[in-house]
Amino acid sequence: MRLWSVHPRYLDRQGLTAAWREALLAQAVLAGRTRGYRAHPQLLRFREQADPMAAMAAFLHGVADEADSRGYSFDRSRIDGSRIDGETAQPSSPEAGVVPLIDVSDGQLDYEWARLQQKLDERSPEVAARWGAVSRPEAHPLFRLTPGPVAQWERVHR
Repeated sequence: MRLWSVHPRYLDRQGLTAAWREALLAQAVLAGRTRGYRAHPQLLRFREQADPMAAMAAFLHGVADEADSRGYSFDRSRIDGSRIDGETAQPSSPEAGVVPLIDVSDGQLDYEWARLQQKLDERSPEVAARWGAVSRPEAHPLFRLTPGPVAQWERVHR
């Protein structure tokens, strides 16, 4: 499971559809609808939020927004919750709470960017070339960039 901190615009078609699928799985894990992946480290930053389900919904909306911009049709009815807007993820309904942005360190973003570039070089060289001049990507709209190292929950591949 990879819940990318990088903005979904940088993902190739395979990466975007995998991000959607894996975030839906993460949503099911957080909701207790599945027994697998409960201890996956990628879920830690969502579990640490006041409302983990709303944070995951905001993440999913960010992925779905990118899919919409490419003309893909991701089924938003599968998302429980909130939208992203400014410094918070705004609720899609009055009873839903506001979701604060999640901090992501520049070290974590840089690590993920390097991992994504490796994947793109292998499976989508044209997408890798499109983003080749980017030294630090924009973060997913749910995340706010802060200084710091790679996250402790990250399983670093050398």
